[in-house]
Amino acid sequence: MIKAYLALGSNLGDRLSLLRQARDRLSCSEEIRVVASSGLYQTNPVGGPEGQEPYLNAVLEIDTCLSADTLLKRLHQIEADLGRERKVRWGARTVDIDLLFYGEEVRSDPELTIPHPRLHLRRFVLLPLAELAPQRLHPLEARTVRQMLEALPAEGGETLFLRIW
Repeated sequence: MIKAYLALGSNLGDRLSLLRQARDRLSCSEEIRVVASSGLYQTNPVGGPEGQEPYLNAVLEIDTCLSADTLLKRLHQIEADLGRERKVRWGARTVDIDLLFYGEEVRSDPELTIPHPRLHLRRFVLLPLAELAPQRLHPLEARTVRQMLEALPAEGGETLFLRIW
């Protein structure tokens, strides 16, 4: 089994229900076991079109026997099943699921980059990730999750929405 970390976000529709559905779809698979869930954080949108609603963001720690490519396909299928449309880059979405870390794998190809290429720049990802894996070392940044989070300026507007979901 490979330990992986997934970032989940939603800012359209019933955000809490959609994130719960995404987590449930992941956990009902025999090839994926959800080990831990961070709290849910409400954050202001970063980048993308103006006028978006706030996001709910969380991170899941999973164990999986799926390859990284197969896991990514599964994540995209769950997003599509829950109404995700990929029309505008960084636009509003029902559900977004990003693969942050996949074991110790480091790779960059057109389909998948591991670790996630903007992980170290996103407070809305590092904040919940730090709940689950504060000492996890980013192999390219040579810093822990906690160190990367502490290096980012506070954006303001992020609040703990729900500890257990």
